[in-house]
Amino acid sequence: MTRPPPAPSPQRHQRLCGEFRLRSLPVSPAPVGRSSHGIHFYRFRMHARILLKGTAAAVAARRIRHIIRPVISKEGWNCSAHEVKLLNTSSGDTVKIGDILYQLKTPKSPELVPVNHITEALPQTITQHLRWIMQKDLLGQDVFLIGPPGPLRRSIAMQYLELTKREVEYVALSRDTTETDLKQRREIRSGTAFYIDQCAVRAATEGRILVLEGLEKAERNVLPVLNNLLENREMQLEDGRFLMSSQRYDKLLEEHTKEELDAWKIVRVSEDFRVIALGLPVPPYKGNPLDPPLRSRFQARDIYYLPFKDQLEHLYTIGQNVPPERVSQLLSCATTLCSQESASLSLPDFPVDNLPSALTLLNLFPMLSAEQLFQRLYPYEAMLGKEGRTAVKGMLSRFELTDGNNKPAPTAVVNIEPVSGDHTGQAAVTLKITDKNVTFQVPSGTRLIHPPNSSTTFISTPTHSRLLAEMTQSHFVKDICLIGAKGCGKSVIAREFAEMLGYSIEPIMLYQDMTARDLLQQRYTLPNGDTAWRASPLVTAAQEGKLVLLDGIHRVNLGTLAVLSRLLHDRELALYDGTRLLRWDRYQTLKEELQLSDQDLQDRSIFPIHPSFRIIALAEPPQVGSIKQQWLGPEILTMFFFHTIKPLAKAEETSVIQTMIPSVPKEAVEQLLHLTHSLRKSNDPTALSLASSLSTRQLLRICRRLSQYPQENIAHAVNKACLSRFLPSLARSSLQKSLTNCSIEEQPDPRAEQDQHYTCTVKDGLLTIGNVSAPVYVPDEKMKIPDVLFYENVQHMTVMQDMLKDFLLGEHLLLVGNQGVGKNKIVDRFLHLLNRPREYLQLHRDTTVQTLTLQPSVRDGIIVYEDSPLVKAVKMGHILVIDEADKAPTNVTCILKTLVESGEMILADGRRIVSGPSEASWRSNVISMHPDFRMIVLANRPGFPFLGNDFFGALGDIFSCHAVDNPKPQAEFAMLKQYGPDVPDAILQKLVAAFGELRNMADQGTITYPYSTREVVNIVKHLQKFPDEGLANVVRNVFDFDSYNKDMREVLIGALHKHGIPIGAKPTSVHLAKELPLPDCKMAGYWTINQEGNARRKLLCPTESHQIDIKGPVFLRIQSYPCERHESRSMSFTEEQANWQIPMNEVNIVSDVTTANDWIYVATCNPVSLYAMKKKGDSVQCIELNDIFPRTIRSVWQPFLSVAALGNPLQSQLVLHEEQGNTLLHLDMVTGAVRRLVLPQDKPEEPVRKTSNWWGNKESQSGYKMCKEFAHKNWLLIYKENGSQLDVVDVLEGQIHTISLPITLKAVFLVAEDRWLLVENQTDRKFLLTKPMHMCAEDTGVCQLHAITEDAVNTGFGTSSGMETSTPQEVSSDQLPNENLSSALGQKIISPNRIFCDTNTYANVIVGFPDLMSPNEVYTFKRPSPITEGRGPDMFFGSSKRTGPAKRLNCVCLLDTNQVVRALPPTQVPLAEIYPKDVTPPMTAGYLEVTDLNSKKLKYIPVPRSSSMSPYTVWISKVSDTDIVMAPLGSGGVVTVDTGGYVRLWETGLDNLQRSLLEWRSMIGSEDGRPVQITIQRDSGLDVSSPKHGKIDTKNAPHVGGNQWAGGTGGRDTAGLGGKGGPYRLDAGHKVYQISQVEKDAVPDEVKRASQEMAEKAFKQRLKEIDMSEYDAATYSRFSEAVKRQVHSLRIILDSLQAKGKERQWLRNQALGELDDAKIIDGLTGEKAIYKRRGEQEPELGSPQEKAKRLRLLVDVSGSMYRFNGVDGRLERSMEAVCMVMEALESYEHKFKYDIMGHSGDGFDIELVRCDRVPKNNKERLKVLKTMHAHSQFCMSGDYTLEGTEHAIKELAREEADEHFVIVLSDANLERYGIRPDRFACALTSNPQVNGFAIFIGSLGDQADRLQRTLPAGRSFVAMDTKQIPQILQQIFTSTMLSSA
Repeated sequence: MTRPPPAPSPQRHQRLCGEFRLRSLPVSPAPVGRSSHGIHFYRFRMHARILLKGTAAAVAARRIRHIIRPVISKEGWNCSAHEVKLLNTSSGDTVKIGDILYQLKTPKSPELVPVNHITEALPQTITQHLRWIMQKDLLGQDVFLIGPPGPLRRSIAMQYLELTKREVEYVALSRDTTETDLKQRREIRSGTAFYIDQCAVRAATEGRILVLEGLEKAERNVLPVLNNLLENREMQLEDGRFLMSSQRYDKLLEEHTKEELDAWKIVRVSEDFRVIALGLPVPPYKGNPLDPPLRSRFQARDIYYLPFKDQLEHLYTIGQNVPPERVSQLLSCATTLCSQESASLSLPDFPVDNLPSALTLLNLFPMLSAEQLFQRLYPYEAMLGKEGRTAVKGMLSRFELTDGNNKPAPTAVVNIEPVSGDHTGQAAVTLKITDKNVTFQVPSGTRLIHPPNSSTTFISTPTHSRLLAEMTQSHFVKDICLIGAKGCGKSVIAREFAEMLGYSIEPIMLYQDMTARDLLQQRYTLPNGDTAWRASPLVTAAQEGKLVLLDGIHRVNLGTLAVLSRLLHDRELALYDGTRLLRWDRYQTLKEELQLSDQDLQDRSIFPIHPSFRIIALAEPPQVGSIKQQWLGPEILTMFFFHTIKPLAKAEETSVIQTMIPSVPKEAVEQLLHLTHSLRKSNDPTALSLASSLSTRQLLRICRRLSQYPQENIAHAVNKACLSRFLPSLARSSLQKSLTNCSIEEQPDPRAEQDQHYTCTVKDGLLTIGNVSAPVYVPDEKMKIPDVLFYENVQHMTVMQDMLKDFLLGEHLLLVGNQGVGKNKIVDRFLHLLNRPREYLQLHRDTTVQTLTLQPSVRDGIIVYEDSPLVKAVKMGHILVIDEADKAPTNVTCILKTLVESGEMILADGRRIVSGPSEASWRSNVISMHPDFRMIVLANRPGFPFLGNDFFGALGDIFSCHAVDNPKPQAEFAMLKQYGPDVPDAILQKLVAAFGELRNMADQGTITYPYSTREVVNIVKHLQKFPDEGLANVVRNVFDFDSYNKDMREVLIGALHKHGIPIGAKPTSVHLAKELPLPDCKMAGYWTINQEGNARRKLLCPTESHQIDIKGPVFLRIQSYPCERHESRSMSFTEEQANWQIPMNEVNIVSDVTTANDWIYVATCNPVSLYAMKKKGDSVQCIELNDIFPRTIRSVWQPFLSVAALGNPLQSQLVLHEEQGNTLLHLDMVTGAVRRLVLPQDKPEEPVRKTSNWWGNKESQSGYKMCKEFAHKNWLLIYKENGSQLDVVDVLEGQIHTISLPITLKAVFLVAEDRWLLVENQTDRKFLLTKPMHMCAEDTGVCQLHAITEDAVNTGFGTSSGMETSTPQEVSSDQLPNENLSSALGQKIISPNRIFCDTNTYANVIVGFPDLMSPNEVYTFKRPSPITEGRGPDMFFGSSKRTGPAKRLNCVCLLDTNQVVRALPPTQVPLAEIYPKDVTPPMTAGYLEVTDLNSKKLKYIPVPRSSSMSPYTVWISKVSDTDIVMAPLGSGGVVTVDTGGYVRLWETGLDNLQRSLLEWRSMIGSEDGRPVQITIQRDSGLDVSSPKHGKIDTKNAPHVGGNQWAGGTGGRDTAGLGGKGGPYRLDAGHKVYQISQVEKDAVPDEVKRASQEMAEKAFKQRLKEIDMSEYDAATYSRFSEAVKRQVHSLRIILDSLQAKGKERQWLRNQALGELDDAKIIDGLTGEKAIYKRRGEQEPELGSPQEKAKRLRLLVDVSGSMYRFNGVDGRLERSMEAVCMVMEALESYEHKFKYDIMGHSGDGFDIELVRCDRVPKNNKERLKVLKTMHAHSQFCMSGDYTLEGTEHAIKELAREEADEHFVIVLSDANLERYGIRPDRFACALTSNPQVNGFAIFIGSLGDQADRLQRTLPAGRSFVAMDTKQIPQILQQIFTSTMLSSA
């Protein structure tokens, strides 16, 4: 078509126009983006010139076409069809639509009349709409065009205005539109504020048509300002004028002159003024519903999509190369998706208006797959849930559109070259489709075009090449939106696309609070103070033809984005200052028609939009089912073509990584990608969220680091990237399991042990931290370098070393951690070491994008922007430290993304930060980013209790992340030591341990507050400054916050007491055992060793030696169990120091205990096991030996073990001796190696044939005994009772020396290494065996045996008191120190000696034995009555049948403290002397009898009962007289272990006790209850004259100061208190400014009683109300109390989430509140609504309702639960778990809808609680528990776990909910019923919408563990101890509640 000559003048125009009808002209297609209402009708210019052009032939041809067309058209015209006619009559031009006539007027501003909107061949539907609008226009009514989203409504309005030559005032309403945008806005000109009329006022006064688009977007209080204007055409303006309707004005004009009306400021509203409103119906679409008064002022018209037939005809004309059936299939599918039925499936409307663009593409590429094209229009895979996707796929196959697999897709862009000639701004693109090349022209940018693959920085992969090829296709017809997860390369691809087509990029970061003004135009002030508008980057880009990247379209509010819809659909834009941007061709048409130059149009504020201008939006995928994140709705669907970026395939990702980082280790990449892709493929939401942390961007970062530091551990890098330290426990276990599955092992860092490596040095300008070095920076500004007190510790140094690695790689850093772990300190220290200046920004919840970048202020009426620290850091190259990043809304911090990623950012004052000088060179008004600029961001960990915004989730992958944790115990201890050098180590250890425990509790969710190092440091600082204040008082500085929360207080006090911090104890509560006097020491006789030479007395004993035969080793697993060690002196001071329970079976029996160094070893005999623990450790190691011990033939085998610990060089090695079979085992507790030492058996005895029981009498069973006194020298002695040989086992040499004796043995005592005391059997005679020190000496084989004769003391009358021979129980193997010997005997004496204990005495001291041959004196402390062997009657055993002695005689000699400690049963203790008459003695396991020979005192310390007791009571009674076994511990104490495995450490030595008591009292502090005095020291300015007593005041009134009275306070010279210069202190009884200590405990008893009674009364009243008996109440409280703590902490989390959900938002445009920075200029001009204030944000109308979470608890109520309840309490624990769920969720039914079902042999859906009838009170809850109990008692056997799980998951998936959870409680014996674990795993994960969890109750063997290994990570738990069930449930709840927080 040739270009037409200039348009004629209006008069000539009218002359030329005869009657004509609009009909088709064959013209070229419209340029891209030309769709007027989304339907590409072809352009028709309404010029008579064109119509009348040409010859008569042309006219004739046209007439024939008119005649024939109706005939050949499918059905001919309908009778009711309307035509649009333009009539030229004498009265002027008229337009006629059908039968309606409209008189045209000449427009005053013709440039405001829309052009090029009318297409030729208007479909009938549109003609009817136009006719209706004309009717309303003639009636003078305002219209409202309502209909689905899309450009059709706007297009019809514009067509009408073009047809009727009306000027338009267009305004797109958004949520930011205010009254001033519609009525009048003030601007300042030359210092004066003027009102400028806005669109509504301009339209009213000039007689234009006001088009309001998007009424549903405007806030509700804005549009009512138009009510009066709409109804009465009246409006009061801000500048005092009054708009008046034309009729009233004309009436007034009849009576008054115009000048008068002007003086009254009355303005006439034109009679041509009309309003056309365009809006969406709300609901179903999002937005605010119309205000009824406003709605009533409009006439509505439904503008639905065009009828099918019209659409089809139109699409046929566009896609002439496309088979017609494909067109109709596409349209049918689209129409179906817009139907009501699809809306009920909550499918968004299909963007029908985009079909013409799609067909333009199909026409060009007929081979293109319709399915792929459909995905671009309607990306259902990305935006719909499973149901929706299925529905859409079904529809596609129904309409035969599933051709995605067999149709070729474009594989790559082959070539791009610029098109020369007229088509500037076009590029010819050649695409490769299969083996064909297709070339077509697309718009291109103004810069140089780069052919594909020419970029050095972009690594092409097949997936991305294909994507770029598809994008060029879409680019041909429409703007593009790229959808992809964060870090998958959206920005990179968009940039490459721009490079290829020669575009300049304009990145615009969108954020949630972004307003329409931020997008389009901002106000600023000129240097003279005038206000002006500055176009936004988007607008300048549109004029310059750039490619705009709208980054983060998913974040911005839909109401704000709506202002762009006209730009995207029509390429037109109306700005706030009245500027209009027009589509290029419309601008040209306007220019031609009005014959104006560009300058003329620009003077009228009309500018063209460059034809090359394009937008690419980047977005993250919508979250299906989420309310906030489902951004992809019907409106946005109409704006773009969508391309989804799938994550790269593994091979492609590998090649990208290896091409970008060639030096990265290959196997590392392989492992990393294996892990990432296994996570991405999973359908488990937890795994997918982890995969999002391992985006391509993050993987590149990890690999860059690995290439630099190849020795680094991959698991460490992954944990760092996922911030695994702060993941919820479920996600963390899931990650660990995935790492293990991908065989990525966490190697312990070998350097971590070597502390010295972690030092930092600065040497010759080089900083070295650990093994990483960096040059020290030379800054310009020294004052900004931080300097901080920092005590180095290994953990912080490792973090700093990690930071330095990333810093050197050029990364920006993110440090995440709890409060108080030292994030700021680390950063400041780091920058101090690097010598880098820093800028500091603290964020908070009110931080806005403006405050992050610039701070506006007003100076002399001009807005001046101060640079924020961020801008300063960028300019100067400083380090920007952003603190508390999680407190600011993530939508604010998101603007950091462009800064970090592309180095670009636009500031509020129009300046722009660019990445480098090269960028800065061709742009003006820019700030070039300094190359040294870096950002370090600090944030608290995500989740509870900080509940900040998830900064890591939003932006974590653009930073290198570091988790900062509290230091490990050793590091923390070392650091605290530096803060408190004088604080005793013991106290620091206690603090570190207690706080470590509290932190673990916080991690597990037992307590909510994460206690940090900061709190401990403060405690230590206090103790350092005020050492006399007790620790128990000082810790209250931290814990008093929790003193009003009873449950929390109990937990805290429990934890502190456990570690020995006596919080709450009084200095007076010292409960040491009562001391009784010891009887006097008497000399009892002599022991004489017979050593005369006569051979009868001197017996030689032959010796022979053998090598030990060693079998083994076998390596056994050493299991480590956590140990709950409790310090015993938490509330009161006793002899007991600490206690803990060994984790052993209930039927097990402890048989021996021994100690070595700080280790305690305990042997048990049923099953045979050995436990080892450190005195102060927190774990118990266990080795099970049952399989090793050889079974004997006896039917009942009851082994009895002794254990001995070896010494240097065999530390941590033990020997176990089994006394019946004489089995000797050697154990290495480090490696787990077990060896059997085979002893040569002595002569076999005749088997004893007796039918009696094996315990029948003691002779029948003589065992072997082991003497271990010298085990620390690595030799042991073994003998047999009644035997006559000794075996000396030398473990180190591997030899056995056998000594044959001439006597039968009863007992052997090693009194020295070379002298042994032997007791002969039956006669009890004693012998001393002396042997050479070294068996290998020459005279080997000679051991001498000396008989000992015992003589009584001669009483002096010739008679001698016979000395009773008694078997010793214990003889010490060393002597008492001399001072102890002297104090015991009461005389100064130095001599060898031994303590000898037997049943008749408390202790005997033998002086001179065994070294002196002269008679040895025996001194004795005699008992009133001897100890009887064996137990008395006992509550467990009744009367004891057994007479034989027990095998363990618990007697220990403590030589250093001069004490003998025995363990006695209560029957042997004089209870009457210890306890007063009225006190019942406590139930005890026994008493420790401490005989102190220094103080000559005796005391009995009760040993508490064991909580559990083995049922093998007779066996126990053989082990020991009492229920405890005992061993010495250190020099001043013993350790006891009762048969139930409870270990207790005791301190008996007096000196030790006194020292400990002092420490204990100092920990409590010296608050002695004395009143505290406040003494004010005044310098009175008067000199001291001379001291005197002063006058005595007879009235004794108080005197303060004054140098006169005696007994005053604060004066001088006189006797008194608190003054100066007095002779002496004199207290006249006055208070010296004194506060009395109010005792909190002094609550009178009657008050306590009254409150107790009140509580009881209320409780009974409540029971009465719910009709519950007190018995029932007690039963219920048993379950309720057990889970009280978990319920409490769950409710805290629920409450805080609820509070967070209700957090108030900023409401803008308020008349009161705080000044809104963004509105400062509006404030200058005098506007009112420039404030913001916090208020409740109403949910957006039309947005889906917040749904509750749906939970089903499926509990096992099968018979096995009842059967095994006695063993492990599993049924009760399940009942507790059910109770916990019911109590925790009470009154949160709106958030959590739950029901509880049971499964058993009776069925899989036994209803316990229905979700619509949850129990409301304790009685109803108890009923549920009772039902569970009764059911499991009486149900059939069988297991329906699997069916129950499948059924629950299916049923829940059908229900509408925010999230679905099924938690299955079951015992793990599925195998018994033939259920395979993988089937159960399938059932649990059968529906990705439902989160299934399984809790297995610990089962027989390792069933539960095996099950857990096959089930998905984080989904299954094993509760070996049923007490864990409530904790596990709490864990599940916590992580799921927080997942959606």
